[in-house]
Amino acid sequence: MNHNTNIMAEMREMALSLGCIYPIPVIEEFYIPVPGAPGGHGHGEFLVMLLEGGAAGISYLLLPESHVEEYRSIRNASFAGKSPLDLLSEYSGDGPVNAMVSLAAVNAICQHVMRTTPEPLDHASDSLGLMDIVDGDRVGMVGYFAPLMKYLDAVKAELVIIEKDEALMKKNPGLPITMDPAALRGCTKVLCTSTILLNNTLDEVLGHCAGASHITVLGPTAGFYPDPLFRRGVHVLGGRYVVDGGLLLSRIRNGERWGDATKKLCFRKDRYTSILR
Repeated sequence: MNHNTNIMAEMREMALSLGCIYPIPVIEEFYIPVPGAPGGHGHGEFLVMLLEGGAAGISYLLLPESHVEEYRSIRNASFAGKSPLDLLSEYSGDGPVNAMVSLAAVNAICQHVMRTTPEPLDHASDSLGLMDIVDGDRVGMVGYFAPLMKYLDAVKAELVIIEKDEALMKKNPGLPITMDPAALRGCTKVLCTSTILLNNTLDEVLGHCAGASHITVLGPTAGFYPDPLFRRGVHVLGGRYVVDGGLLLSRIRNGERWGDATKKLCFRKDRYTSILR
């Protein structure tokens, strides 16, 4: 499917549409870590946008060296009291810093709507298990995601890993890692980590997945409604629901595991009714 706008632009549009239907609270605090700070999820670093009322949006810190100065400028900015809806317009440009702020805002807005509407959420489904990997599958993994490996151990399936991090390739010479997304052609099942939203490669990746019977997008920063992804052919979105935004922010700030501050969240295309209907 061809799209005139990239995925982050469509996610901003979705969040703005939610803001026209539901009252969205202002930002209580926006935690923007110093690069190199502990992340509290076992690895990585995360931005947390906490809204008044307890909802929170998470974004992964994916910062190329060329954008460090721009990132430093948002670390010095004041966000308390601002509407996350306004930030979607203010940070609507391309580039990793705008994408990080936008993803945090989109997640915060969606999480608030999830908390305050009666729509049931799926906290039970196993997003990885829904891939139903069987003998003979050719599985594409876009961004290395170690938990998938245990599902591959029990079957005779081929694995292809698409990764932009050359350091990871050197660290794991035994893994079938390539930087060429065209290697996804012929894959029957595909898993994409949610960081694919920040580096704006989702549409390119999906362009090579026409033959896949199942596509999952998964990661701790996938706390949003799945409409833009499902329109692009994704079947499952697996992420995190923030139970207590203040507790999550405290734990991330202190480099602690998230624990009961979040729980898993799963959207299945075959069972989803759009929140924007």
